[in-house]
Amino acid sequence: MIQASSTAARIRAALSAALRHDPVMIAAALWALAGVGLLFTFDDHHNSQVRVFWLFQPPLDLLLAYSSWRVARKATGALRRFWRVLAAAGTLFTIGDTSQVVLAFHQQGQWSTAGGTVQGACFAVGMGAVIVGMLMHPFPGRSGREKLAFWLDSTTVLVGGAVVAWCFAVGQNGTDDLVGTLVAGAVILTSGFAAVKLVLSGNAPMHRAAAIPMILAAGVNSIGFFLPSGSDGHLPAYVYAARFFPSLLIAMGPRIQEIVVRFDETTAFGSRRRRPYSLLPYGSIAVAFTAVLAALPSDTNTKLLGAISGLGLIFALVVLRQLAAFHDNTRLIDQLDATLAELRQQEDRLRHQALFDGLTGLANRTHFHEEVTAALATCEPGTTSLLLIDLDGFKAVNDTLGHEGGDALLAGVADKLRDSVRTGDMVARLGGDEFAILLRDCDDHDAELTSKRILEALGDPIPYADTLVRANASIGFACAEPGDEVSGLLRAADLAMYAAKHDGKGTWMRYHESMQPTGR
Repeated sequence: MIQASSTAARIRAALSAALRHDPVMIAAALWALAGVGLLFTFDDHHNSQVRVFWLFQPPLDLLLAYSSWRVARKATGALRRFWRVLAAAGTLFTIGDTSQVVLAFHQQGQWSTAGGTVQGACFAVGMGAVIVGMLMHPFPGRSGREKLAFWLDSTTVLVGGAVVAWCFAVGQNGTDDLVGTLVAGAVILTSGFAAVKLVLSGNAPMHRAAAIPMILAAGVNSIGFFLPSGSDGHLPAYVYAARFFPSLLIAMGPRIQEIVVRFDETTAFGSRRRRPYSLLPYGSIAVAFTAVLAALPSDTNTKLLGAISGLGLIFALVVLRQLAAFHDNTRLIDQLDATLAELRQQEDRLRHQALFDGLTGLANRTHFHEEVTAALATCEPGTTSLLLIDLDGFKAVNDTLGHEGGDALLAGVADKLRDSVRTGDMVARLGGDEFAILLRDCDDHDAELTSKRILEALGDPIPYADTLVRANASIGFACAEPGDEVSGLLRAADLAMYAAKHDGKGTWMRYHESMQPTGR
């Protein structure tokens, strides 16, 4: 555990260093800063500002498309689909913004960041695809009610965005482009909602480090959209900058994801516990209500203002009541999860007790019978052998050293047996001082070699307290023939083991099909 934590810390440190010194990200940031600097330099030259605004967009769009494509090559399934959509959107943005650069340098008297037909179509299709991709990204284990709640949340935020756009943008720009303004405001807020929801829903297609700049891009884009224009109708430099800066943040996200994937593909894509409730719809309602208050004329009468304020207070109280209920439900869910975890642990303990010996940790008789039955049903004839081991003089050890000494001897023998067999073999304690071993893919010759190895291991004394205890044993084995069952194979090995014990030298015996023991 300590080594794993140390390795994870080294990976995080290396990743952090790579993100800080990535030449592509540094170049993109310098490029964006140069663009913002020129926007402020040409603060009184609106036509030049528009040209700068569009000229600096395509390289960032291209970075978005290229990095997303690189991530898609490393991803699989729904993750690959999401990043392919993002790469396609980046390509559309590049085409649309490049066409707008050409138009911007051939037109005069420009002051708005609104694009032409080609740029608008490319942006609408690309942004729509990204939003749908985020909202449709699968979340395993989500029930029908949870899916309905998700889409109701989405609709709430969509309507909230339209209300904000109505209160601010429409009031400033008139109603010439009413539908476009409402749609733009709704899309911007919905994209922010989708990005946040995607990260918090427990199955994000990106690492948290990559998601943060993309969420910030949605927030800055919202601010830039609703910033007021100047007194003469033209846009100040800070509005151009606020609407340009999200392009850098959006491009940074896929580039960060590309670097994260390069370091560790297994943890590159987010997978976190899903919260049982979402605060985003309440935030959307609060934003819309604030927009309504801000849009009220200065001569609004006290009666109307009081009614609206009362509605806001009711809304706040209802939200607080819901949050209290959510908190209680979350606490109950956590308690239920803890109870279920305890039950699972108890179930594991009971299952272990039912299948394994408490003293030695070896398989017990029931578990051993199950494994031998399964092996006989699937193995080729002559490839499965069974060893039966009985300790000689165990009663004398118990009488001399007590039960604690006998237990120490049994535990030591179990360790020696485990060390003497292969990984795929099974060692069991059938009861008392009797052990058994299932040898898979093992013929007569291999079983003889294993028996010799066990006897040699048992020749070394086992320390207990201030003395050494020797574990003498008799071993008998039988190799499965066609049609053999567990009981018959155990009986054959048992007869061979008693023949070895009768021999009196602690040697092992093989029991043949003719039922005649042969000493070795």
